[in-house]
Amino acid sequence: MSDVSPKPSTRSPRADAARNRMRLLDAAKTVFSAGGPEASLEAVARTAQVGIGTLYRHFPTREALFEAVYRREVDELAALAEASVGAPAEALRAWVKANVEFVATKKGMAAALALAAYNKDLSAYSFPRLTQAAGLLIGRARQAGALRTDITPQELMRAVLGFCVVNDQPGWRETALKLIDVFLDGLLLRGD
Repeated sequence: MSDVSPKPSTRSPRADAARNRMRLLDAAKTVFSAGGPEASLEAVARTAQVGIGTLYRHFPTREALFEAVYRREVDELAALAEASVGAPAEALRAWVKANVEFVATKKGMAAALALAAYNKDLSAYSFPRLTQAAGLLIGRARQAGALRTDITPQELMRAVLGFCVVNDQPGWRETALKLIDVFLDGLLLRGD
């Protein structure tokens, strides 16, 4: 009897499987943002219009689903920074405000992310990537003469997270967005 293990598949996932995965990630973001950590996986499957078995085939644990949503959000924020066009100061403002939505998703997944916080790979993946994206936008705004030179990308990220974390009451998003506008207005240089 030979001990021949099947080789891992190098094929791309089927188109319907890839679509289901994206639908599950979209649904999870919506459900977790609205319903908090107690939001059920059944609600995610129902929102994605797939069966619970399909959800578990793609994401065998709740934490795996949370981590996949989290990583996708980080990737989308990085891509948004890279693809930004137009006035650099407004691109920076739009990107920082997009971070509030990212935090809203994270707040809904806080319990699972607390477990994932001990996952060094996830931490090593997100903060440097977001800081690099912030640095790109800060650099463009400075080059255009629209931003003060005394803030680092790390400081910007800490400020944004601070605005979002301390405002854990209803209406926190609106408050965070208002504080971000005040903060950015203080950093932006006016040509008057």
